[in-house]
Amino acid sequence: MKHEYIKSSPTFFQLILRAMGAACVFLVTLALLIPAPLQEAADMSEVPNPAHSGWFLLWMQELVSYSNAFIYLIIALGVFFGMLPWLPRTRPAEKAQWFSRDQGIINSITLISFAGILVLTVIALYFRGENWSFVLPF
Repeated sequence: MKHEYIKSSPTFFQLILRAMGAACVFLVTLALLIPAPLQEAADMSEVPNPAHSGWFLLWMQELVSYSNAFIYLIIALGVFFGMLPWLPRTRPAEKAQWFSRDQGIINSITLISFAGILVLTVIALYFRGENWSFVLPF
């Protein structure tokens, strides 16, 4: 049974460590260069129009603004991403690699989901005006 498994240490963990280090350096650099879009303290007498969720939830707010039924798509994405480690492989892996060909469908769904989340976040952040109407930012 164990002969079907590949040792991931140390090669794969070194790759993950380098990727995590690069991501941390990138995020810290962005945090230093781009100021946080914080507003003044909340005032119940003056509610902003439109009222936005946190930036990490904006894509959900944008998606649900089209139809309440899209909440099921959000739940399905959560289940899909939660099940990623257990999704079946077509054949046992011979070596650790990113975006392997036998995982093409899963990789495609993941990349399309990421692109969709990114687009919805940008639309909700920059293209929504008063009463959640669509406006151009310039």
